[in-house]
Amino acid sequence: MSLLSPRPSSQSSSQLSSQPSSTSPRSTHRFQHHFPWLYAFWKFSRPHTIIGTSLSAIGLWLIALAETGRWDLGVVALPALAGALLACLCGNVYIVGLNQLEDVEIDQVNKPHLPLASGEFSRSQGLAIVVLSGIAALGLSAVQGVWLMATVWTSLLIGTAYSLPPIRLKRFPVWASLCIFTVRGGIVNLGLFLHFNQSFQGVPRLPVTVWALTLFVVVFTFAIAIFKDIPDMEGDRRYQITTFTIRLGAIAVFRLARLVLTACYLGMIWAGFWLPGVNPVFLIATHALLLIALWLRSLQVDLQQKTQVARFYQFIWKLFFLEYVLFPIACLLAT
Repeated sequence: MSLLSPRPSSQSSSQLSSQPSSTSPRSTHRFQHHFPWLYAFWKFSRPHTIIGTSLSAIGLWLIALAETGRWDLGVVALPALAGALLACLCGNVYIVGLNQLEDVEIDQVNKPHLPLASGEFSRSQGLAIVVLSGIAALGLSAVQGVWLMATVWTSLLIGTAYSLPPIRLKRFPVWASLCIFTVRGGIVNLGLFLHFNQSFQGVPRLPVTVWALTLFVVVFTFAIAIFKDIPDMEGDRRYQITTFTIRLGAIAVFRLARLVLTACYLGMIWAGFWLPGVNPVFLIATHALLLIALWLRSLQVDLQQKTQVARFYQFIWKLFFLEYVLFPIACLLAT
């Protein structure tokens, strides 16, 4: 689950593109034309967070399945995955929606395509979606078990503190980053795995594989958290949102983010030589290839070109998504 998430910058008049998309411009235009409200809701839900939430939940479910060594349990436990995913997606919409409600003026500069910033949704419509999503997330998680409830409720609490005055932790770069990687890295991975593990085996436990994935995601998310503000400098500076990019400069933050991501992949490659419960050849080979791809792409980025910065940010998100595909496969190949 990825409830609290850094926000990619949107495409504006400068051709800045914010999030990965698997649809062609023609299919997107057709969907927008025939289903304008659903298209606006899709943008409101921040698709990159929906993808992250879905992949993390499915990935952790697969790792819990691999821990049992019994593939036949997968069909039996599908309802547990579906219920947890629905609760997490509702929480996802609540958190990103609340952030948009509080950032309308900023988004009109940085992300004018978002429904509240563009006027596709009124404030009352946005508020209704946020309230209903929050209630659904709390209710659905509460009836599915203590670990899912703890995961969702804690994530929503931190997400609220991140966006909502008077606390509004997003104003402070250290606290903002801490919120993001605490939820995405720690709470989500550990809480969801314990929920799924309990549904499979009755007694929740945390194997070393989950700790390795959690550490990777925590550090990786820190890189995303600091990189996300590079394209948003104009709006953040205008509305006095202090970020690492404003304090340190775009070049320094870019290099720091790349260094952190490099450490993530080197750490996982090293772990592949001794980590139990994974296929070492698959884990080492895939992460070595991704590290090479990261550096090749990063050397092509011109920080003066917003489009290139945004595309590299999309690439980082795709790397993040891939981790919730590759690591579970490495676990399943070891069974």
